[in-house]
Amino acid sequence: MAKHSKNIPARGLRVADQIQRDLSEIIAYELKDPRVGMITITEVQVTPDYAHAKVFFTMLKDSKEDIKNTCDGLHAAAGYMRGQLGKRLHIHTLPALHFVHDSSTARGMELSLLIDQANATRSKDDEQAQQEPTDKDAE
Repeated sequence: MAKHSKNIPARGLRVADQIQRDLSEIIAYELKDPRVGMITITEVQVTPDYAHAKVFFTMLKDSKEDIKNTCDGLHAAAGYMRGQLGKRLHIHTLPALHFVHDSSTARGMELSLLIDQANATRSKDDEQAQQEPTDKDAE
């Protein structure tokens, strides 16, 4: 039995990746809810017993109202999408879908902007330091 326990995490990752691919197709081509626009599924995390799948998604419009509407639409359509997944996946337990907005890309862009601003002020400070005469130059 210990021999199989090493393969379970890799299988879980493969199942999560397949769920991500299938859900992307289902949302893009089959879901007709007007609240769900163009979204990108960034990650799927599946519990070891395959009972639950946490689906992370991003959107182009990141306003709180748009995120709430999209989450409501996804939660309302979760049963339909789970049924469509059941037709595509052949696993013993089909996970319940839980949708979570992924704000990591927006946070990453904000941090990148802060880093760029810090580097810009640092380069200005370096230019000013080079232009100021030092004490050795005065001697």
